[in-house]
Amino acid sequence: MTIDARPARKTDIPDLSRTLGGAFFDDPVMTWLVPDDAARAKQLPRLFAILTRHHHLNGDGVEVACDGSTISAAALWDPPNRWKTSRRAELAMMPSLVRALGSRLAVGWQTSEMMKRAHPEEPHWYLAVIGSDIAVRGHGFGQVLMRSRLDRVDAEHAPAYLESSKPENVPYYERFGFSITGEITLPGDGPTVWTMWRAAR
Repeated sequence: MTIDARPARKTDIPDLSRTLGGAFFDDPVMTWLVPDDAARAKQLPRLFAILTRHHHLNGDGVEVACDGSTISAAALWDPPNRWKTSRRAELAMMPSLVRALGSRLAVGWQTSEMMKRAHPEEPHWYLAVIGSDIAVRGHGFGQVLMRSRLDRVDAEHAPAYLESSKPENVPYYERFGFSITGEITLPGDGPTVWTMWRAAR
């Protein structure tokens, strides 16, 4: 099996969004925000599609990992000084956010604000999302994506930042040089998110 990483194109959005929707179906933050399984399965691909289309793809930081023509994993990176969503993008995404979160929209907004306050201001590459299709987890697709972008990060001598919503993923990110810098406990007995930083090399 040959795994290739490449920049995502606009035409990849439907496939990469389905892949990420499946990857995050059991994510603690997503299951807390959208508790209903059927609603989460339906809305997550839509959510990732609009995030990719209106924000991440514009920064030239989206990559996909493929075995042949199938997109089996995707990573949404934002380049330095581009992690904040523009007002225009926020307005474009609002209808999808309302559909996805429904009565949990206020909690989702509060969560987003907490994450923003914890976000470092120093210029850095930001890994907003990375996920693999459940069928290929453990087969190296995520590693290929991490290495592909971190090679560029290191070539630019830039730091990197991410948040991990699963405790079992923390050691995975540590293997790539990230270290825990803090914890965010989401409101209303929500899950914990770990903030992680990778110093410039």
